[in-house]
Amino acid sequence: MVFAEKLKAERKKMGWSQEELAAKLFVSRQSVSKWENGQNYPSIEIIIRVSDLFGVTIDELLRSDEELTKKVISDGRQLAHPKLKFTFDCLFLIGVALLVIKIGIIILNKVFAFDIALFGGSFLWNFGPLILMAGAGIGSGMVKDKYKEG
Repeated sequence: MVFAEKLKAERKKMGWSQEELAAKLFVSRQSVSKWENGQNYPSIEIIIRVSDLFGVTIDELLRSDEELTKKVISDGRQLAHPKLKFTFDCLFLIGVALLVIKIGIIILNKVFAFDIALFGGSFLWNFGPLILMAGAGIGSGMVKDKYKEG
């Protein structure tokens, strides 16, 4: 039995309408309708709620439908390295911050005739932002490719 049929059978066994099930799962009735008609699949969070609600194992729900199993595996791959993605995002933002600081100091020095020095040397301020942003972009691309492979 595929997921759509299993969901509909379990819902009817409980005597619930699509609207009532949707309320229990915190989704729209249209979502429940699409799942029951096989037009769409729920996220893993919803599958867990369905499992708890009907007292069936996640294994029963997933193994009943090969397409749903593929979707859950694909969704799981996208969440595989959130800390790594966060690290690359932070590196990129640090690079942007360094660039903005440099530009701000240059503008202050030119417009108001200040003499603010950039500490750390010209290499840090000239190439630091570029290295950080390019490195973060390359790393992010590698992580993206890894998701596709997985």
